[in-house]
This record gives sequence, structure tokens and C-alpha cells, in this order.
Amino acid sequence: MTYDPGMLRRANVAWMTGFAMAFTVVAVSAPAAAEPGSPPCSFALTPPRVVDVSGTPMVTATVDPAGCSVAAEPTSSVACVQLQGSDGVQQCATIEGPGTAQVYYGPYRLGGIYVATGRGCASTGNPPRSSCETTGPLTATL
Repeated sequence: MTYDPGMLRRANVAWMTGFAMAFTVVAVSAPAAAEPGSPPCSFALTPPRVVDVSGTPMVTATVDPAGCSVAAEPTSSVACVQLQGSDGVQQCATIEGPGTAQVYYGPYRLGGIYVATGRGCASTGNPPRSSCETTGPLTATL
């Protein structure tokens, strides 16, 4: 039995084209994966600043989810402020879910050095697992 060389060439071209298209679809449709060791979500910490709360000056800082990989969801944010060198404990505020945590520290001392730190947690995977990251410290002389 003899085969037409033109027919074999067209069959090979069709097969290669189909293979290349299937490979392209697989490569494009693959989900973007985070770099190994990188947290599933990032969190933004603001530096300490003075705000007026009902006529009382207080120091505040916030922690806000700043972005997550496709398969992650922020579960909590914590913002903390402390007066550097004081015997007082740091004051912290926590919010569950994807919201912004904002802490208010008082009493405010003019010229004090304030330190803000934060922590954010996210859930990722199936079954879900929690992953947390710390942010800061950020300092400001207020």
C-alpha cells in the first residue's frame, strides 16, 4: 500500500497544531501560584500618628490587608502601638475578617517616640490552613 506524501504531511501538521494548541490551553489555564515561602496575603501597617478623638489627642496606627493570592482570604488583622521606653504595655486592636484594625493609644505624650507593629492572618488551601505574618516596627517621634 502506498501513501500520498502530501497527505502524511498534512496529517503531521494537523497533529502538531492540535498538540501545540492543547499545550497552550493547559499553560494559560494553570492557576498562578505564589512563590514558595511567600505569605498568601500581605498587610500594610501605617506609622503612628496623632489624631483627635472627641477632643483628646491619641496616637493611632492601622493594619490593612493589602492584597492576597487568588486562593487566600484575610481572616484577621492586629494593630499595636507602644510608647518607647515606657513601663506601660502596648495597646492593640484586633478585627476579624478582611477589615482594617485601628488602635488608639493614650495618653499622648508630646515628643514621645511611638512604635507601631502589626500582624495579619489569612486562610488558604483545602483544607484551609492559617498563615500569619508580622509587619513593622514603624517608629515616629510625635
